[in-house]
Amino acid sequence: MLFRKGTAADLDGVEQSYEEFFDHEEAHGPWTVWKRGVYPTRQTAQRSLENGTLYLLEEAGEILASVTLDRTQPKEYAQIPWGCPAGEGEALVIHTLCVRPSRAGQGLGTQMVRHAMEEARRQGCKAIRLDTGAQNKPAVGLYTKLGFRLVSAGAILLDGQIAHQGHVFMEYPL
Repeated sequence: MLFRKGTAADLDGVEQSYEEFFDHEEAHGPWTVWKRGVYPTRQTAQRSLENGTLYLLEEAGEILASVTLDRTQPKEYAQIPWGCPAGEGEALVIHTLCVRPSRAGQGLGTQMVRHAMEEARRQGCKAIRLDTGAQNKPAVGLYTKLGFRLVSAGAILLDGQIAHQGHVFMEYPL
């Protein structure tokens, strides 16, 4: 498996993984507050690609997982009592981590987060931050297992489009 930055040729595969994710949530019940056609979409991946922040886990040409890793903290982060003193631009933020449901249970989420940790260290960041829905037990469990700590809970406007009251904010100091 190869962890790498995304390219324009990867957008179809990333979009397909989002669609597989939505199909799975519709069939088995949702863990996230993501909404098909709203967030995430191909345009979400396209923006990340254009910003050079789209990363993938790929095997034999198949996109297994994708994530956006950048230093852009949503405006709600300014109100969070973070434990690590990392100002604007000093924390790597994990956005839109998506593992294909057909590949779930294979440790791909763990690999993606570990690669994010390596990337944050490479970039000289002081911390890694993220938010996820409190109801997203698989994600909260993954981040907790990898050493992230719960810092706060509250509301967020996800991608400026999906209001959610039950979000948790987590941090990993580097």
